[in-house]
Amino acid sequence: MIDNAAGHEPDQDNEPDADALVNEPRLWKGNGWTARVIKNDDDEGWAVAMIKDGEPEPALVGPWTMGRDKKNPKPLDTNAFHTLVKTANEVLRRHEQQLHAQLHKNTYVYANGAQLKVTLDIVPDDEHPYALLSAFDDAGERLAQVRVAASFKLSPSSATEWIEKDFRAPR
Repeated sequence: MIDNAAGHEPDQDNEPDADALVNEPRLWKGNGWTARVIKNDDDEGWAVAMIKDGEPEPALVGPWTMGRDKKNPKPLDTNAFHTLVKTANEVLRRHEQQLHAQLHKNTYVYANGAQLKVTLDIVPDDEHPYALLSAFDDAGERLAQVRVAASFKLSPSSATEWIEKDFRAPR
């Protein structure tokens, strides 16, 4: 784009870079994360909050080391920031694994002369949550699938009962 008044392109360097690294004693940004050293409201100490870019809430808040003067926090540095990013990513990964485990359950049952895998996949919807109950043979082929209440409790006995009733939706 040409600036007609000056006859040249506008200076691009005046725009802030969204990915720019910030390395301040109490604030570091980079690698998709912001580390902010904050006063700990619960006591006289300090805490560090790790916020993933684009998220409103911190993924991790933990205690932070006091400086030599025993009043102010120790400044953030490269090693601390990288350790905090690694830890915060691990917290998010574990949270995702826990959520997946809550929404996806399975059991194996022996029925009709074969071992079957029965899965329950909960679809969390604010207004109308539901789940899909599915049966698979040992080759991984889906034999049946029905929609059930999100509160359906999958167990070997409930799976066997469903199979014995010719895969009709449980009530």
